Amino acid sequence: MTSNKKSIRLWPLFIIVILTVLAFGLVWSLDAGHRQDKVALTVLLLIITVFLSLVWLLCLSRLAWRVKFLSFGVILLCIAAFVTLFRFDGFSGDLAPKFEWRWRAEPESYVALAEVQTTPAAELQTDFPQFLGPDRNAIITSIKLNTDWKNNPPELVWKQPIGAGWSGFAVVDNAAITQEQEDEWEKVVCYDLHNGKEKWTHRDRARYYTALGQLGPRATPTIDGDLVYTVGGTGILNCLDFETGKQIWSTNIFEESGANAPPWGVSISPLVLDELVIVSAGGAVAYHKDTGDIAWTGHRHRSGYSSPVLLTLAGTEQVVLFNNGLVTSHEPATGELLWKQPWPAVECAAQPTPLPGNKLLVSTAYGIGAKLFQISRSNPSQEFNVNLLWETTYFKAKFTTIIYYEGYLYGLDDGIFACINPADGTRQWKRGRYGHGQTILISDVLLVLTESGDIILLEPNPEAHKELARFPALEGQTWNNPALVGNYLLVRNSREAACYRLPIK
Repeated sequence: MTSNKKSIRLWPLFIIVILTVLAFGLVWSLDAGHRQDKVALTVLLLIITVFLSLVWLLCLSRLAWRVKFLSFGVILLCIAAFVTLFRFDGFSGDLAPKFEWRWRAEPESYVALAEVQTTPAAELQTDFPQFLGPDRNAIITSIKLNTDWKNNPPELVWKQPIGAGWSGFAVVDNAAITQEQEDEWEKVVCYDLHNGKEKWTHRDRARYYTALGQLGPRATPTIDGDLVYTVGGTGILNCLDFETGKQIWSTNIFEESGANAPPWGVSISPLVLDELVIVSAGGAVAYHKDTGDIAWTGHRHRSGYSSPVLLTLAGTEQVVLFNNGLVTSHEPATGELLWKQPWPAVECAAQPTPLPGNKLLVSTAYGIGAKLFQISRSNPSQEFNVNLLWETTYFKAKFTTIIYYEGYLYGLDDGIFACINPADGTRQWKRGRYGHGQTILISDVLLVLTESGDIILLEPNPEAHKELARFPALEGQTWNNPALVGNYLLVRNSREAACYRLPIK
């Protein structure tokens, strides 16, 4: 007597698993390339794998129908439990979807340590008046840090919730100014540096939000004397009184220029130069800083996410702007186009990095990498020459700024810290998965604010990756640039802000 009972058919499931493993290996086997595409392909592969596994379960497994339905019910129950327990919280810098517990507590309402003495820091205090610091290059040379954080950890001065947004702080004297979102209002807020208390607030009815770009303004204010200049997430350019926040003048730079704003929100921090305030709105545009009237309009091109910077190249002072698909240079007083260099049409957010010898490093993520250009000019009456010295896919800066120090380049290559030899673009090393955070150089040490909110000190050593100290500063996704004022470190993300006093030598 023979049995009609069929055995479970497992070989289709084995094939699905083997093909999935091989596909994952193929996607992640290449060191260079588009990390964001790799993440997206990984998510897609997971969805396809789950779908094919369900097809196997219901149609090919030969399991009893009772077992099939029971298994399918358990899967649906798990999905329902996940939706109940977690909520979608946007995307990481690598475009991976993020989820958090639905009952996750908000940051504590206010923490301030009044006993922290401010006199020593006040003696060291230097202003941080704009994006990336006094020289707009993420380099601070006024102090040296004590890197022994085991015995001398950073001291919390204050920590508190903050409105959504990816703006950094600009700090002059005791005023720390940033931008944030509250419901339908885009705000410029001035806090007291030493205790975090609000000094004044300016509000505009504006709101930027997309699932990828997330919520709120993302440009760092610029402080110039008794005026503050800000650009909001939809392109509102404000000139405000430094002491009170009262609006002096305002305009929308994209509406006024007849240009389209970048799709992921305006992150262009205004550059104040003499009597002008310079932004990017379909190319470089300069306003008279006291009246808001347009002074000049530069070469027209689609705006990116990088901010204008003043550089001296080939003996000539110039405003360099990294647009979407084009690097341009302008004469500061007139906006005359000095030179332009095509670039692949991808989202560009990193700042160009000048190197000795009239060289300029430009980098983007999305699989493009870095290129080093030589800027030259035979004499003041001739045109500029822009020559490519080398290019590499092994240095892909997304949000971060690449820093040049003692003959080498340091920065985040698609979220992993790397050191590059600028002589030929070869990589010295690549280690430290810090995500899409931010980096500043403090004299002889690199401070990294990671995407997860940790502060890390690195030795800028071309021979090896050397982590000196680590400290948890914030909770949650952190893309915002830090600000250093004396030995006060201001950090924030889209949930909370904090001020730490760093130990110094």
